[in-house]
Amino acid sequence: MKVQIYTMQTPEEAVLAAAAGVDYLGVTPSNRGLPGEIDFATARSIVDALDGKAKRVALSVESDLGDIAAMVAAVRPDVLHLCGDISLVTPEQVGILRDRLKAVHPKLEILQAIPMTGPEALDHAAAFEAVSDLFILDSVAPHIGGIGAAGVTHDWSISREIVARSKHPVILAGGLNADNVGAAIAAVQPWGVDSLTHTNKPLDGGGFRKDIDKIAAFVKAAHAAA
Repeated sequence: MKVQIYTMQTPEEAVLAAAAGVDYLGVTPSNRGLPGEIDFATARSIVDALDGKAKRVALSVESDLGDIAAMVAAVRPDVLHLCGDISLVTPEQVGILRDRLKAVHPKLEILQAIPMTGPEALDHAAAFEAVSDLFILDSVAPHIGGIGAAGVTHDWSISREIVARSKHPVILAGGLNADNVGAAIAAVQPWGVDSLTHTNKPLDGGGFRKDIDKIAAFVKAAHAAA
C-alpha cells in the first residue's frame, strides 16, 4: 500500500514525513490561494531535499499548458498531478502536454485527478486512461479551486469500480485519516491512499504545517489495513 501526503511546507518537514514511511510527497506550487500553496523556489527546495527519499509530486490546477510546463521546469517533480477543471484540461490536451513534457523529462509520470462527483466519474476515468500513468480519486469542494483538498469523503463504491476497471495504479483521496483509512482500503482496494487536510497542524492566523505524528499514524493504519 503506497501512501501519499500533501502538501509539504518546508524541506525539513518533508524529510521527516519521508522518514515516517511516506512514499509520495506532494507540493502545491501556486499563487491562487490554494490550501498549503508555496512558491516555485520553495517547492524546488523540497523536491531537492527529497531526492532518493520519496517520490516527489507537484500539483497544478492551471488550464494553460504553458503554465503547467513552466511549473514542471522550475520544480522538477517525479510526478505531475493534474487536478484542474477537466472540462478545460481535457484528455486531448493532457495528451499534448504529456508528449511535450516527456520529450524533456522522459521519466515524468502523469497523475490525473478524477472528480468523484457521482457515477460520471467512471466515464471521466475511462476518458483519461490513455494519457495518464496513475489516477487519484478525490472529492470536490465548491469553495476550493480544482479537484481535492475538500477534506470530506465521497462514494467509495464508485471508487471501487474505477479501481476494478482501470489498468493504472489508483490512489484514493478525500477526507482520509488514521481512523477511516482502514475502512477505505477495505472498501476500495486502491493501490495507494492520500491525505492532506487531516494530517495538518493548523497555525494561529491561518495556514498550517504538517503534523508528523498524524502522518505516522496514517502510514501505520494504512499498512495495517493492507
